[in-house]
Amino acid sequence: MLSAIALHEVAGRDARLREALRAADLPTDDIEDDGRAFFEAVSGDGQTIGYAGLERCAGDYLLRSVVVLPAHRGHGLGRAIVEATLQNVDGGDVFLATTSAALFYSTIGFSELPRAEVPVAVLATRQLSSICPSSATIMKLNRPPT
Repeated sequence: MLSAIALHEVAGRDARLREALRAADLPTDDIEDDGRAFFEAVSGDGQTIGYAGLERCAGDYLLRSVVVLPAHRGHGLGRAIVEATLQNVDGGDVFLATTSAALFYSTIGFSELPRAEVPVAVLATRQLSSICPSSATIMKLNRPPT
């Protein structure tokens, strides 16, 4: 059974966050911009196991920068980090963009959404307007965060 995961907010300029994202080939161009919250996921025994972020988009959110550190992969911790991060959502819909993890996110309750159905505020984020390739899969959470 997984131990509890605690999230601790970290600044976008945090060197360990930046390095974890770079190592996972995730973008870092805009992580210091306003409107983003990043979290360090820490296991019950105090080990940093990964990171995740949320970007507020008017009344909605963009889930971003979810990464499990290599030493902790393969134990279901990605799902646990996403679920813990979703606890920070206070209403609105949750979207994400991915180039490689659509299957993973579909197991958590996200489903693919055509760009034409994505709210303007979400599409206007740097993440979706210029950082992610236009071929990225956009997904929306189809159940309330747990």
